[in-house]
Amino acid sequence: MPANIQIKGIREGLLITLGEGEWRDLRQSLFEQIDSQIEFLRGARLALDVGSQELKAVELSKLRNEISERELSLWAVISSSPTTVQTAQTLGLATQLPSHRPALTRARAETAVQDEESALLIRRTLRSGFSISHPGAVIVLGDVNPGAEVIAGGDVLVWGRLRGMVHAGAQGDEKAVVCALDLFPTQLRIAGKIAVPPQRRSKPQPEMAFIQDGRVVAEPWNPQKR
Repeated sequence: MPANIQIKGIREGLLITLGEGEWRDLRQSLFEQIDSQIEFLRGARLALDVGSQELKAVELSKLRNEISERELSLWAVISSSPTTVQTAQTLGLATQLPSHRPALTRARAETAVQDEESALLIRRTLRSGFSISHPGAVIVLGDVNPGAEVIAGGDVLVWGRLRGMVHAGAQGDEKAVVCALDLFPTQLRIAGKIAVPPQRRSKPQPEMAFIQDGRVVAEPWNPQKR
């Protein structure tokens, strides 16, 4: 990834941050990065942090249209430039990211935490607004609803329906996996790789997602295979 382009997952989709430089060069780097991962990014909602870049209506409209042509949607533009902020608001784009509740790291009497290397066991359904972060593996005996997120240094196993955001191998472990009885997350990440969920199937089935050949793939969950 170019040094002046950073992509990270947020609850609302993806946040792309542009570094310093000429707008023409940054814009070219942005689309080179998007095009190189278009199969992963297609369908994603983007928030774009352009820093101090001063963008007027023509430039921002063209940018939004080209993003839309790639089957992505630009919903927010973050900037320290008053001109860019006003332009974004005129075009109906958000100019701030929503604030969220503090992360929920423990659910008393419903979670079991040992040490940093141990798995975090959660015996409950995670509802919208709940955020779990743990340096080891995370096991959820319940559903992960839309608007909830699970961030784990190791594997993530959901004994239920996975509908929220999940990030396994958050500290860079590309061997981490994500397993669920019904795998259809809002966003799925393993280490630094981001996957866009496939089209909804008529019949859910247990699946496992993992990195193969530099990309996140999913296949039927067979515990004896890996």
